[in-house]
Amino acid sequence: MSRPTDIHTVHSELYFLPVETRVPLKFGAETLTSVTCARACITVADSRGKTAQGWGETPLSVQWVWPSALTYESRHERLKEFCIRLNKAWANFSDEGHPLELGHLFQADVLPALTDQHNSKYDAEAMPYLAALVCCSPFDLALYDAYGKLHGKPVYETLTAEFLSHDLDHYLEPASGSDTNFKNLFPADFLVTPRPDSLPAWHLVGGLDLLSEEELTGAEPEDGHPVLLPDWIKRDGLDCLKIKLRGIDQEWDYKRTVEVGNIAIAQGVNWLTTDFNCTVSDPEYVNEILDRLVLEHPRVYGMVLYVEQPFPYDLETNRIDVHSVSARKPLFMDESAHDWQMVRLGRSLGWTGVALKTCKTQTGAILSLCWAKAHGMTLMVQDLTNPMLAQIPHLLLAAHAGTIMGVETNSMQFYPAASAAEEKVHPGLYQRREGRLDLSTITGNGFGYRLDEVERELPESAASA
Repeated sequence: MSRPTDIHTVHSELYFLPVETRVPLKFGAETLTSVTCARACITVADSRGKTAQGWGETPLSVQWVWPSALTYESRHERLKEFCIRLNKAWANFSDEGHPLELGHLFQADVLPALTDQHNSKYDAEAMPYLAALVCCSPFDLALYDAYGKLHGKPVYETLTAEFLSHDLDHYLEPASGSDTNFKNLFPADFLVTPRPDSLPAWHLVGGLDLLSEEELTGAEPEDGHPVLLPDWIKRDGLDCLKIKLRGIDQEWDYKRTVEVGNIAIAQGVNWLTTDFNCTVSDPEYVNEILDRLVLEHPRVYGMVLYVEQPFPYDLETNRIDVHSVSARKPLFMDESAHDWQMVRLGRSLGWTGVALKTCKTQTGAILSLCWAKAHGMTLMVQDLTNPMLAQIPHLLLAAHAGTIMGVETNSMQFYPAASAAEEKVHPGLYQRREGRLDLSTITGNGFGYRLDEVERELPESAASA
């Protein structure tokens, strides 16, 4: 059933914005020192010919989306090439509807085939579907922004029966044996409104981050930003720390958790979480760390709010029963949560929470949010070290999702200078003060970027269609 509010794409433009880190960020076995942000601009039109432009942006975090023995540059170039393919595919996508409807159709009918076609060109290993989703996300985000601008509404005010042709029953199926029913329910029924304008901020403690003065080498950046964890806590008033662990060295992981935990206690920080980045294969690895904490450092154990994604993200191949871990602490899917179907599978294996990310598309995040909430799962919104425009939809998702505790945000740790232009307009989004972020400057239609006030010169377009 078509609506006068439906849109279709008219034009798509793609830009690549390179960013260098001030300090390295370790992802599992790899280290990130630079990243390319893909920024998309999509023009849409309604049935009367009225048009609007929308913007979306996502870091192409190679090490996170595609852990591999292949060289960084070979993976990086393949992601960029796939973004260029997507730019043409989105421009030529002829369906009409709401962005949720269009995003769902594109991911169901176009993205898998396009991914297979892209991978068929190479003898080397296939690009993971997670990488395909990340490449797709700036276009999906731009669609929502354009729709909101066209209709004079913030994005989250358009997820209602007034604008959508289908209820959630069209997209989602309940868990087997569940009495959940999605009939006559829309995303707005699962969102927090009005949104809070202030959120607790989680700080990432990377595997290479310095904890004490004894670790200083003299090669640290002198750019006015902290280097040591205690200094970050003092300056930003932090109350939540996310600890990156290795997942392949149990003793190191345990000691790192204790060391960060003791610093947290000394500095008055209340909350911790541990992130193993998909490197653990046996639940007992995590259980033994948690059980040892209970006996030797019970206060640190009590501060651990949840455990994030210890196990391989391909749940269909690695159907590990994780009930023993979630019996100890809430266990959150991150890399595994590609879409609501994977969330459903994860719940059956014992996962109790979902870490949403806009980099896996706004459409996917909204549908996963609704499925998870309807089945009693807890939510978090995790960062992909989002700078510039990428930060804004990320924070809006967290504000409307109703998370277990605020939002992870760490671009100000690793490349604060990248967001200088946006920070002038939205200072509270790129600075953490008293342990929180201030979202009050996000105003207007679409995602409320206020781009006309942001003085940023874009590079030459990488693709136009």
